[in-house]
Amino acid sequence: MNEGYLPIGRFARLCRLSVKQLRHYDELGLLPPDHVDPDTGYRYYRPDQARAAMLIGLLRSIDVPLPSIGRVLSGDTGALGGVRDRMEADLARRERNFAALERILADGLPRPEVTVVREPARRVAVVRDVATPDRIGAVTSACVTRLLAAAGDPRGLMIGLFPLDLAPELTVAVTVETSEDVPGTSSDVLPGGLYASVTHVGPYDQIPLTTHALLAWVGERGHTPEGPLREVYVSNPASTPQDRLVTHLMIKLEDPG
Repeated sequence: MNEGYLPIGRFARLCRLSVKQLRHYDELGLLPPDHVDPDTGYRYYRPDQARAAMLIGLLRSIDVPLPSIGRVLSGDTGALGGVRDRMEADLARRERNFAALERILADGLPRPEVTVVREPARRVAVVRDVATPDRIGAVTSACVTRLLAAAGDPRGLMIGLFPLDLAPELTVAVTVETSEDVPGTSSDVLPGGLYASVTHVGPYDQIPLTTHALLAWVGERGHTPEGPLREVYVSNPASTPQDRLVTHLMIKLEDPG
């Protein structure tokens, strides 16, 4: 045996890792020992492997996933940029959840007044895209941007459409009421009929709180809801404080005729 080798226990202490961790990293191919005794199965490491071992420990301590660490060890330092972006998105999600929890703690579960209204059919220009459940907000914002770029300064109602049934991938749409075709968009007609309607006041990312109240009202009264959920954007977010944004939420009900 080369005198320069370190047995796994000494190497673990040198790198401030556990033997169990080193074995796991070996199994994943991240940090295989330089030598394994064929008779005993003992693992031995070179001292110059300590830098890679401590890098793994450092990156794990800041929650970098092991697959990304493997890419870093292979020389792909750009992998950390993707990790940062995912962490940033997760932090934003946690901040939204914290704000929603604060609102519930301060005001209780929302119980806004629900009314039943008869809506006319509306001819609209539509922009659609596919989103995962955690990307609905970002994709909706992108659809709004595309719609405004196509329609200019629309005068009609802007309405978001969201499936009631969440799936791994779902289609979201943003529409604007118009009597004319708008290049770069699709034309459609939103059906009229009876709708349960409620008003949400506050940030868009807290709309799910009011949606919960609306769906609970529909369920308690035995109605059969018909998707999609409509979000009718009343306020201009460019000139309205977030806590004063007004959005009407609407769900189509079965129409007795």
